[in-house]
This record gives sequence, C-alpha cells and structure tokens, in this order.
Amino acid sequence: MRDNTQAEILAAGAVAAFTVDLLIYPLDTIKTRYQSQGFTDQSGRPGSISNGFRGLYQGIGSVIFATLPAAAIFFISYESAKLALKSSLPNAAPQPVIHAVASAGAELASCTVLTPAEVIKQNAQVLQRSDSSRNNRSSSIEALRMVWQSEGGAARRLWTGYTALVARNLPFTALQFPLFEGFRGYIWNRRRGSAKPSQPWKDCAGSDELQNTTQSKETRQNGLKSALVETGMVTGASAAMSGSLAALITTPLDVIKTRIMLSAGSSSTRESVREIAGRIIREEGVRGIFRGAVLRGTWTALGSGLYLGSYEMAKVWLKGTSPERHNLS
Repeated sequence: MRDNTQAEILAAGAVAAFTVDLLIYPLDTIKTRYQSQGFTDQSGRPGSISNGFRGLYQGIGSVIFATLPAAAIFFISYESAKLALKSSLPNAAPQPVIHAVASAGAELASCTVLTPAEVIKQNAQVLQRSDSSRNNRSSSIEALRMVWQSEGGAARRLWTGYTALVARNLPFTALQFPLFEGFRGYIWNRRRGSAKPSQPWKDCAGSDELQNTTQSKETRQNGLKSALVETGMVTGASAAMSGSLAALITTPLDVIKTRIMLSAGSSSTRESVREIAGRIIREEGVRGIFRGAVLRGTWTALGSGLYLGSYEMAKVWLKGTSPERHNLS
C-alpha cells in the first residue's frame, strides 16, 4: 500500500472514530452501567435504566486518547490484509473468508492499544460521583488512580480483559465485516444495475465526473457532493444492519468482558471467563447473559453506521480533492 494511501486511511479512520466517540458515547455508558454487576436493586433484580443517566461522558478522555491510534491501526491493517489476501489466495477464495480473516487480524492489532483505555473507560463510566468531584476531577484520572491502587499492580490490572476483549471483538468483526461487505456490495449492485461485485469507493469517488480533469471545477464539486451523499447512505445503512446483527449475537461475550474489566478497579479476586459466565447464568439466568442486548444493538447500529459511513465518506472526500489519485485500496 502506498504511503499517501496509508495517510488517507489514517485521516479517514481518525475522522470516523472521533465522530462516533462524541455522538454515541452516552449510549455506551448506559449499556455499561446496565451490564455491571452493581446495577441491581436490593432484591437482586436489574435496576432501572433511568438510574444511570448522570455523567454520561465519564471516561471519554481515555477513549479519545486511545481510539484514534487504535482506529488507524485497525483500518490500515484491514485494508492491507485484504490486498495481501486477494493477491496471495486463489481467485476462487470466498470474499467473506477474506474479509473475516482480514478484520480478525486487524482487531488483534488494535486491541493491544484499546484494552487499557477500555479498562479505564468502563471503570470511569460506573463511578458514583458527587457534584463537586464531577466539576473538579477528571473521571478518567479517578478511574486510573483506582485501577493503579488495586491489588495486583497497575500494569496487570490495566491489561485485565485483553483476552475477553479479543474474544468479543474477533467474533463480532468476523461476523460484521463479511455481512457489511455483502450488504454494501448488494446495495451498490442494485443501484448500479450490475451483477459484478463492486467496490463502492471506486464507483463513487472514481466516477467520470470526478476523474475527468477537463470538466469544470463546479461539475467536479457537484459530482463529489453527490458521491459523498450516496456513499454515506449506502455505507451507513450496510454498517448499521451488519453491526446490529453482530452485536446482538455477541452480547454474552460483551457482558462477560464488561464484568472482567470492571473487576480491575476493585480488590475482588479475579475470576476466569468460565467462572464469570457460570455465575451470571446461575444468579441472573439467560436474561442476565444477554443483559443490554437491545441497548448494544441500538448503539452499535448507530455507531457502525456513523463510523464506517464517515470513514468511507472521508476516503471519497480525500480522493475527490486529489484528482490525481484514483485507487484507495
């Protein structure tokens, strides 16, 4: 992959990550609080969601700090892996397999950066804070201090849940990205009236209006605007459908991951994934292991639509403002 292409993917991934972090973060906070073990009343039943609507941006600092490099790592790894697999595997290799393998490898790389931020974020999201502490202290710093002082050492606690994060994200991305590429290709082919598999960013940003340098600047700008809108709609819808389906299926893994990461800020004995899953099922039943599924499916649909939609729109815009470049991937 060329250096200028990598720079464009870095910029596009950063724009996408920052957009989603700001807009979708409150829903993620509510979901985390709802899944936490402490979110129960005295009888042990799940508490009311309305109890968790204060301080919805607690912990966002750690996420912004880590998500931008993690997103860049993911998208560069994903795009590079797709190219490498397509060139090294036989032409008959199924596209969903290529997308699943590429996204899995990219997720492994990005999780090395995301895990400490996720631990701090989720512990910050469930902090019970007074009005004075909310105004004077960063929730991320409070959560970091709490993790730092926990038994077992800061480094160990900050990496608590890496395995659980990978165990959740790998199935999620392995489901989401083949579904996403399939939905997107199907929609583009229907819109273009073509039976041939398409590459949407090339179809949009590489249209005649954008590539024809002899046309007027106004025509090219209109073509770019049209391409941006079309790319956003198609990509956003495809990402929302694929993301919500993958999120609903992998909710049990998300619940376990949340419980493991929240334990990093406490003095409780660390439990294995099997022990945590068994305890949730014994104490809360099947509903407990799927706690927050609707919330997670909703915010993932919104987040994926905005994330991948803005990412692809950023790629189209970057390409459209640099007419000499005609191949992003």
